[in-house]
Amino acid sequence: MSQTKILIADDDDLVRDAVAKILEILGYQVVSVVDGKQAIDIIDETFSVVILDINMPVMDGFATLAALNKKKIDIPVLFFTGAASMEYAARAVNLGAYDFLTKPISDLDIFSAKIKRAVEKRTFLMMSKAYHEDLEFEVKKKTEELREKNILLDNYGRQLEESTLNTIATLQVALEEKDQYTAGHTRRVTSYGKIIGKAMGLNNDDLRTLIWACQVHDIGKLVIDVSCIQRPGPLTPEEWNRVTKHPEIGCNILKPLVFLEREALIVRHHHERLDGKGYPDGLLGDQLDILTKIVTVADSYDAMTSMRSYKKNKSMEEAVTELQDCSGTQFDPGIVEIFVKQLKRHSVGKLKAAG
Repeated sequence: MSQTKILIADDDDLVRDAVAKILEILGYQVVSVVDGKQAIDIIDETFSVVILDINMPVMDGFATLAALNKKKIDIPVLFFTGAASMEYAARAVNLGAYDFLTKPISDLDIFSAKIKRAVEKRTFLMMSKAYHEDLEFEVKKKTEELREKNILLDNYGRQLEESTLNTIATLQVALEEKDQYTAGHTRRVTSYGKIIGKAMGLNNDDLRTLIWACQVHDIGKLVIDVSCIQRPGPLTPEEWNRVTKHPEIGCNILKPLVFLEREALIVRHHHERLDGKGYPDGLLGDQLDILTKIVTVADSYDAMTSMRSYKKNKSMEEAVTELQDCSGTQFDPGIVEIFVKQLKRHSVGKLKAAG
C-alpha cells in the first residue's frame, strides 16, 4: 500500500525540514516546497493533506488556500504558524481551512492527532466522491436501461395496438364482403380520408388517427342486423332506428381500447351534421373534431357513388354537386372544397385503388 502523501509549504528551511522529518517518522510521505506558488504548481489528487505557513513570500498561506479552492481539490489544509490571532483564525475559517498547527511543535501527540484527523477527513472525502461518482454512473446506467426498455415496451405496445386495430378492421371488411353492395366501402373511405388529410397537411399523428378511424367507422354494424339496407325500398321507422344505432355501438366497442379514445369519438360522430341534425348526439359543427368532418365527407361520397340495392349510384359529378349543395349544413365547406379539388386531380379509379 502506498504511503499517505503530505505537502508542506514553508519558507523557513529549518522549520520545513524539521516538520518533514517528524511526518516521515510518523509514516507519511512528504513533499516540501518553499512558497505557495510552488505548492499550487505541484498539487494534485494524490496528496492527502496540505500544511501551509501563513507568512510566506511570493504567495502567503491565505492566497495559496484561495488558489487551492479555485482548483476544487478537496484536500484538508492546516495552517502552520507561530503568529496565531483572531483575525488569522477568522480568515482561515472563511477560506475553509481544516485546522491550525502551532510553531514550534511542542506536543507531538496533538500534532500527530491533527494530522491523522486531516488524513481521515481526506479519506472520507475521497470515499464520498467515489460513492457519488459510482451512484451517478449507476443512475445513468439504469436510466439508459430504462429508456431502452421503454422503447421496447412502446414498440411492443404499438404492435399490439396495430394488431388489435387490424383485427377489428378485418372483421369489418369481412362483414362488408358478405354484401356485394358494401364490399370495399371501408377501403375506399380510408383512401378518400387519407387523400383529404394529406391535402390538408395533417401531422403524422392526426393522419394516423384519421386512417384508423376510417378503418373502423362502421364497426358497430358487426353487432346489429343491417340486412334491411340490402333490400330495395325505404326503411321502416324501426329499421331506421336500428341502423342509426351503429355509430353509438361502434363507439362502445372501441371504448375499452384506450389507445383508440379519439377514434372512438370519431366513430360515434361520423353521421353528425354541421347544422345539428345528425345522429346520435345532434352536435353542431364547432363541436365536431376536424377528423370527424373528414370521415363524414369521405363516407358520404362513397355512399353516393357506390351501388346500393335501394338506390342508383351517382356519378362523380353528381356526388360533387350534392357535396357542394350540402356544404355548410351537412358538410364542412373547406373540406368539401379540398376534396373536390383532389377529385378533379385524380380519376375515381385511382382514388379507389389508393391504399
